[in-house]
Amino acid sequence: MSTYKKESHLRSLLKGISWRIVATADTILVVLLITCLTGECSIESAIKIGSIEFLIKFVVYYIHERIWQKILLNKEVTKKQTLQKTISWRVIATTMTFLISGSVLNAFDEIALYIALTELFTKFALYYLHERLWLKLPLGKIRTFFFGKKS
Repeated sequence: MSTYKKESHLRSLLKGISWRIVATADTILVVLLITCLTGECSIESAIKIGSIEFLIKFVVYYIHERIWQKILLNKEVTKKQTLQKTISWRVIATTMTFLISGSVLNAFDEIALYIALTELFTKFALYYLHERLWLKLPLGKIRTFFFGKKS
């Protein structure tokens, strides 16, 4: 078990960037899959939805991350707590996916719903794994890696 220590804003930003790269790739693939399965295959829509999500969800993810930073500070982080954090993010992110997909596709219909529900499952697993991996990366290592000696 890892103890959740105060992390820097830089670490939260880098964690957000790494998550958005994984999540955006997943979103693009899910949108492409769903639109192709429904006979309206569109790489343009997939990229547009992924791009909009990257920008909007990056900001929302950062805020979510900082809130959980305060909740978990100096506590041993259990798998249950990681699961709770994952669920809270999925509620926010899946709702946003539905709204963004519906806006881009000009219809809040079953296609937007299928996209949101599919990524609910794919991203649930990906987010949980991403969280557990970042818990293994010691604090300070990010700063040392990017900026040399730790001050």
